[in-house]
Amino acid sequence: MKKLLFILFLLGQTHVNAQNTAARLTRYEVTPAQQETFRKTITDYVLYSLRQGSNIQSEAYYEQENTAVLWIIERWSDRDELEKASRSTPFKAIGSLSKRSLIHPERTFYVKDLEPLLKEQWRIVAKKNDTPITIMLFVDSKAGTEGTFKDVYHKAMPQFRSEPGVINYQLSQLEEDNTRFVTYEKFRGEEAFQYHLHFPPIQPVIDYLETNIKKPPFQDGLHRLIEFAPLIRE
Repeated sequence: MKKLLFILFLLGQTHVNAQNTAARLTRYEVTPAQQETFRKTITDYVLYSLRQGSNIQSEAYYEQENTAVLWIIERWSDRDELEKASRSTPFKAIGSLSKRSLIHPERTFYVKDLEPLLKEQWRIVAKKNDTPITIMLFVDSKAGTEGTFKDVYHKAMPQFRSEPGVINYQLSQLEEDNTRFVTYEKFRGEEAFQYHLHFPPIQPVIDYLETNIKKPPFQDGLHRLIEFAPLIRE
């Protein structure tokens, strides 16, 4: 089964222009009775997505602190391809199941990547012995300070991405509100995440988060995510 997943993953390794990427984050909060079925349905969509040449990233997670909350994180070569995926049978199956399975309506965030990555960079996977964790942080900047936040991250991003325990790191801006951002930080394990929190280049980011967001503390926007699909390893 693992070999099959890896083959499916490799099928999508065609070149796309990172500047045109369309990215979507979708949050579902699922009733206990439907969680197993819902995860299976999401997994089917993730595997379908990875077989498409226009797909850049497709991953599914549950929140470590609340396993009823599930996320799909996906990136496509452009908005047309994302909308085409939304019309696919596997995605429609999620919508159909949602009608009787959710505690609250799903929430969708469309985002623009500010530090674009190539498809092959998004397709880097955890190693066999890793216990990866993904940190997603939503940031609500005070109006007028969003440029400062982008500048701070632009300077720090090359250093963050060069950390030995980092698999991927991205900063994105929500399309619906240019004062709102979200980070995607995928680490090889908890130790790597703790190293990052004490990594000197992070201090200007922390300084910004402690003084320039609308609703402190900034940790309220932090989500610790555990991957359940596609679970591909080196």
